[in-house]
Amino acid sequence: MSDPSSQDPLLARIASLDIWFGRVDPEPLLGGITNKNFVVADRGRKYVVRTGGDILVHGIVRANELAAARAAHAAGISPEVVHAEPGLMVMAFIEGRTFTPEDVRNPANLDALVDLIRRCHRGVALHLRGPAPMFWPFHVVRDYGHTLRDDGSRHAPLLPDLLARAGRLEAAVGPIDVVFGHNDLLAANVLDDGRRLWLLDWDYAGFNSPLFDLGGLASNSEMPAEMAEDLIARYFGRPVDADLRRRAAAMTAASLLRETLWAMVSEIHSSVDFDYGAYTAENLARFEASYARFLTLETS
Repeated sequence: MSDPSSQDPLLARIASLDIWFGRVDPEPLLGGITNKNFVVADRGRKYVVRTGGDILVHGIVRANELAAARAAHAAGISPEVVHAEPGLMVMAFIEGRTFTPEDVRNPANLDALVDLIRRCHRGVALHLRGPAPMFWPFHVVRDYGHTLRDDGSRHAPLLPDLLARAGRLEAAVGPIDVVFGHNDLLAANVLDDGRRLWLLDWDYAGFNSPLFDLGGLASNSEMPAEMAEDLIARYFGRPVDADLRRRAAAMTAASLLRETLWAMVSEIHSSVDFDYGAYTAENLARFEASYARFLTLETS
């Protein structure tokens, strides 16, 4: 076990938290593309330590994340927050398997995923304390556009066209039902403990349309169109009509546009060791395909 005094400042800070019963040795938790996270073992229990301050270029406010994480735990879908202070949040570690896109596309998991999303949308807000954050993807996209222009992104020439298409998608989505969304439904944010699913990482949580989480889950894991429609039908408990199909397609495309611009901003603002350029290219190509599908539904 290493000496905390010889560690870098972040590891030393984690190791010196007064919540531990004994000496601990934080280990990096790999896989995150926004935050630096660690696992700590202490007297037979394990914890995840999420680190980092506000990231305003991404709209991340840690006080909002903490409130959402606590409310999600109270709703029974996320681990307990055992300690929080500026720049650090310590959560109970849940033994389980992180979902992959293949797991999301497995029809056997669809009912459990729908149940998890419903519990997020219907239950978390009942326990939420403090200000009520809003996550409106079209505002996020416009704000990213300002950041990319102001900071000289290499992608700035693409922005007029992308933002014009965002406006068309926003008009197509139309009036919305408002639920409390997770707003970052990557497969890696779903954990299976062998009995049930858990939802992790509440950086972007806030009130939104349910179509954003549904579209994001489908698009991030590249669900076939038929399965994505089945996901929506199971969530709403009714067949998908032409109007809902068009609005869902618009929000699905918007979720990919938001992910694309997120990656563009991360190219110039993130210090995490990750190939954001490749992630931009991947998501831009998927957005183009999704937008093309939306156009076929809008004009049919």
